[in-house]
Amino acid sequence: MESLVGFQIKLNPIYSLGDPKQKSTFFPALNLSAARRVFISPTRLVRNHKSFCSVAVSVQSQVASTMEHFDNTVPSKEILEVWRAANAVCFDVDSTVCLDEGIDELAEFCGAGKAVADWTARAMSGSVPFEQALAARLSLFNPSLSQVQDFLQKRPPKLSPGIDALVKKLKDTNKDVYLISGGFRQMINPVASILGIPHERIFANQLLFGSSGEFLGFDADEPTSRSGGKATAVENIRKARGYSSLVMIGDGATDLEARKPGGADLFICYGGVQLRQAVAAKADWLVFNFKDLINSLD
Repeated sequence: MESLVGFQIKLNPIYSLGDPKQKSTFFPALNLSAARRVFISPTRLVRNHKSFCSVAVSVQSQVASTMEHFDNTVPSKEILEVWRAANAVCFDVDSTVCLDEGIDELAEFCGAGKAVADWTARAMSGSVPFEQALAARLSLFNPSLSQVQDFLQKRPPKLSPGIDALVKKLKDTNKDVYLISGGFRQMINPVASILGIPHERIFANQLLFGSSGEFLGFDADEPTSRSGGKATAVENIRKARGYSSLVMIGDGATDLEARKPGGADLFICYGGVQLRQAVAAKADWLVFNFKDLINSLD
């Protein structure tokens, strides 16, 4: 994987230490994939408030240090104008609208989490063709229809903080919202329902099952099933609806591909869950909090 600072960062919320149901404050926990994972135990921190404060300051300092490697975290006047004038906004789903990678979660549920997650990382960095990675990942666990249904019942979608408010703001400013994903419609439909996005505005892959519910593969006719598929989907949307300006928001190489003539006018990299250096460096605008996008529309 290409890298600017030698590691990939995963940002996960660590919630405040009061009521465990409250989610008022969170600090990003860093996952340095080339080094080690950092796990912070809330129980241990409750016993030592000074430890909690020092950890929080340390984590924030590491995030600030990482952001210094990028010169696109503050948008130019031109970028803001495109963002505000956009007729439509297309979102990636995994690690953008949602906190996790759907196929990784399904694989973990089916007992093949680690092997599939390794393939996902390679696919999102752009180091292997997407269709190759998709087929390889599914072949590692071959999910049945009953497993998918059980997964959906027991593992409801985990939305990224602020995405519901951003989607509402976009609708309030008369922008159409789309979900474009290399994931599967079976898992994305519930997300769209929560956010009030019509299912006809979903462009994603489709798992195929036999008459007995056995796994048959995926629909290769979906544009998002192959490399360059998100770019194709964005071009098709723009052509069909005649949008004068369109923005793509995501975290991976397949999202970056959508920014091209006839496709997205602007690519905003969301680094609030996964920060992929090679992708973030090429984005028009790098954000870590959806509030920045909301506030910029006022």
